[in-house]
Amino acid sequence: MKIKQILALLEEMAPLGYAEDFDNVGLLVGDQDTEATGVLVCHDALENVITEAINKNCNLVVCFHPILFSGIKKITGKNYVEKAILKAIKNDIAIYAVHTALDNHPEGVNQIFCDALGLSNTKVLVPKQNYIRKLVTYTIRENADAVRNALFQAGAGSIGNYDNCSFNSEGTFTYQGNENSNPVVGQKGILSTGTETKIEVVFEKHLQSKVLKALFTAHIYEEVAYEIYDLQNNYQKIGLGMVGELEEPMAESSFLHFVKEKMQAEGIRHSAFLGRPIKKVAVLGGAGSFAISQAIQAGADAYLTADLKYHQFYEAENRILLADIGHFESERYTKNYIVEYLRKKILNFAPVSLPSGIILSEENTNPVKYL
Repeated sequence: MKIKQILALLEEMAPLGYAEDFDNVGLLVGDQDTEATGVLVCHDALENVITEAINKNCNLVVCFHPILFSGIKKITGKNYVEKAILKAIKNDIAIYAVHTALDNHPEGVNQIFCDALGLSNTKVLVPKQNYIRKLVTYTIRENADAVRNALFQAGAGSIGNYDNCSFNSEGTFTYQGNENSNPVVGQKGILSTGTETKIEVVFEKHLQSKVLKALFTAHIYEEVAYEIYDLQNNYQKIGLGMVGELEEPMAESSFLHFVKEKMQAEGIRHSAFLGRPIKKVAVLGGAGSFAISQAIQAGADAYLTADLKYHQFYEAENRILLADIGHFESERYTKNYIVEYLRKKILNFAPVSLPSGIILSEENTNPVKYL
């Protein structure tokens, strides 16, 4: 099995198009055409994790946080980032990061967070903006079913819990081909008119090349007429954070002790108690201060996230309980999810294709320590 085959599975799990624009996801180091020996999954691809990969014969490290995040002009081993990269390159180890591609996924970081707390009725807290596009195309009736089905197979026409969604209308076409044309309907040099079906479907923008390929393959016209529009709708299916409900309401103090136990947090900083039970809970793994207002608007009784600053606790405004449970802790179970996913996709179907298998890193890369 080539490394690129594993990367394709990872992109199925967390499409790179889901990532935020500021992020650096995907293959960061290494040659994807190399034969894979094993996969080590970790939270942070630090030097000690690369050493672990070497010792366990894994030449692909899948990390949550990208070790290469901002611009780098030299690799001399002068800091923890360069040391990890140098060791990986010297030992032919590839590094792949998922980060916000998995943050935004409906089954990703924040659903994992919710599952750890037993939250139900979950939905996205901050829906992703400017991610839906609409394709409009035209064809004769006899070709309409083939075109629609091809677009659906490519992932278009999916809206929330519904698939195969399209809008279809009929109208009159006119065209006249020049001497080099080869029209399916009518004759070149003669004005043609008839009835066409207009097909409209929406799609996630990272699917555009796949959707267009399906369109051109299924369409019978020599020149395929189509239009693509950016939609301003928020995409409710993907985005940052989640909001869900506890099975039973809990007192604030009991709730925070429950969270501390379930997320294995060594300490929780929180805003003032409001003297009311916690039922509806918003979560956002990692740094989530930017979504405090959305958590309040969602009607959450508590908001669990990380990296809150002093003045941001004031933003609770006696309307919500804010709790900073720690950055690493809020994303703690993400690597376990990745391991389980890859094992289902690879080892259950091809147990001999990856000599060292899929391994969960034993290194604790949390840089924050507590007294």
